[in-house]
Amino acid sequence: MVGITSYGAYIPLQRINRKILANATGWSTSSTSLPGEKAVANYDEDSLTMAVAAAIDCLNGIDRNKIGGLYFATTTPPYRERQSAGIIATALDLRPDIRAADLTDSIKAGTSALLAACDAVKAGSEKNIIVCAADCRLGKPGSAQEVIFGEGAAAFIVGDTDVIATLEGSYTLSYDFMDQWRADGEKFNRTWEDRWIRDEGYTKFIPEVITGLVKKYKLNIKEISKIVIPSIYLREHQAIAKTLQLDEKQVQKEMLTTVGDTGTANSLMMLVAALEDAKPGDKIIVSSYGNGADALLFQVTEHIEKARNRRGIKKHLASKKDLTHYERFASYRDVIPMEMGLRGEVGMSQVSLMWRERKTILALCGAKCKRCGTPQYPYQRVCVNPKCGAIDEMEYYRFSDKKGKLFSYTSDSLAFSPSPPEMYGIVQFDEGGRYNFNLTDCELDALKIDMPMEMTFRRKFVDYVRGIHGYFWKAMPPRA
Repeated sequence: MVGITSYGAYIPLQRINRKILANATGWSTSSTSLPGEKAVANYDEDSLTMAVAAAIDCLNGIDRNKIGGLYFATTTPPYRERQSAGIIATALDLRPDIRAADLTDSIKAGTSALLAACDAVKAGSEKNIIVCAADCRLGKPGSAQEVIFGEGAAAFIVGDTDVIATLEGSYTLSYDFMDQWRADGEKFNRTWEDRWIRDEGYTKFIPEVITGLVKKYKLNIKEISKIVIPSIYLREHQAIAKTLQLDEKQVQKEMLTTVGDTGTANSLMMLVAALEDAKPGDKIIVSSYGNGADALLFQVTEHIEKARNRRGIKKHLASKKDLTHYERFASYRDVIPMEMGLRGEVGMSQVSLMWRERKTILALCGAKCKRCGTPQYPYQRVCVNPKCGAIDEMEYYRFSDKKGKLFSYTSDSLAFSPSPPEMYGIVQFDEGGRYNFNLTDCELDALKIDMPMEMTFRRKFVDYVRGIHGYFWKAMPPRA
C-alpha cells in the first residue's frame, strides 16, 4: 500500500504575543479577538530554510540515498526562476538523479504535493518521495493578516514499504475563488472582505470537500478518529465541526492560537500533530483550503511506532523564545528598513563558485580520510591528521546532521544584524572535525564552552543588486 512512511515538522523558535502586535499597530478589535501568539521566523530564515529543517526531522534514521524525489510546496519561494526544490535537495545531500518539483500559487499546494507524491509512488515512477511545505507570508503592518499569519513547515516521506499511514482515498474541489492574492512582484498579501471569505469560501468549501470524501468512499464520519480542518478563522473552525456534527475529540486541535496560519504548511502541520498521537487502525481525514479544497483519507498502521523519534509539532511547540519588540519583528522581513553600514554590504555573488562548491556550501560536506578515518571541513585533498598525511584518499563526509560542542565563541556588536550582536563560534564535532560558524537562535549570555550544538540551514545574505539569495549552515543550541 502507498502512504506516509515518515513525518517531520519545524516551528521557528521565536513567538510574538498578539497583544504586542495590537498595541504596536493600534488594532483593538481584530487583533485582540484572536488570542495567543504566533511563530516568527528569524531574520535568517525563510520558507526554504524551514523546509530543510522539517525535512531533516523527517529523514531522522532514514537512508537518504533511497529518496527518489522531492516536492516542495510554498507560495513564498525566494526565487521566481530558480527551482527551490533543487536547493533543498542539495542542502539535504540527496542524490542528483531525483525528481524535483515546486508546487505553488495556492495555499492548498501542500496537500496537492502530497497527493502528487502518492500518485507517483502508486504508478511506480518512484519508490520514495519527500514532500515539504513551508510559507513565510507577509501581512501589511496593522492588517489582520499580520496578526493571523504564522510561519512553519512540515515534511513527509511517501513510499510503499513500512507505511505508517496508508492513503485510502481523496476528494478535490477546484474553484477560482478570489479571497487572498498576491500579484507578481508584490510583497504583501491582498485580501477581499473577511465576511466574503468566511461565508462563501471557507465555511462552504471545507464541509463540501469532507462530505464529498465521505460519500465517495461510503464512510461513517463517526468512525473517523481525527479530522484535520485548516484553521484560518478560530470561530469558523469550530462552526465547521458543528456543521459536520463531529464530536469534540474527533477534531484535530487548531494551531492558529499557537503558531498562526502557515499557508501551504497549515493542514500538513496539523496532520503531523495528529500522527504524533495516532494508534494503529485510526482513520484520519486531512482537509486543506485554497482555491477550492482537498480532502485525504489515511489509515494508521502498526508501523506508526517506528516514527515516534521526531521533534514534530509537540517538541517544537514546547521549545520557544518570546519576541517582545514589534520593531525587531518588522525588521526581520524588511518591513522596517534598517541601516546596514559598511559591514552589511554584500559584494558580488560568485555564482560559478557556488555551483562548483555546492556540496561544500549547501550540503555542508567535508572530507573523510579513507586511510585513517579523520573527518575535516571544508573538503581538502590532504589529510589533516599529522600521523597520516594521506593525499587524494578522501571521500565526501556530511556534517549537517552531526552533533558537536562549542569550542570557543565571540560576538561583534558592529557587524550588521537585525538581531544584534552577531555571534560566531568554533564547533568541535563529536565525530571529529571543527569549523567556525555563525551562531543563531541563542543569546550571548547563555553561551558556554562545551555546550552542545547542532547545525541549521539558514539564509546567509541577499544580494539585492543581482537578486541572489545566499544560504549556508549556522550552529545553534539543540531545541529543548
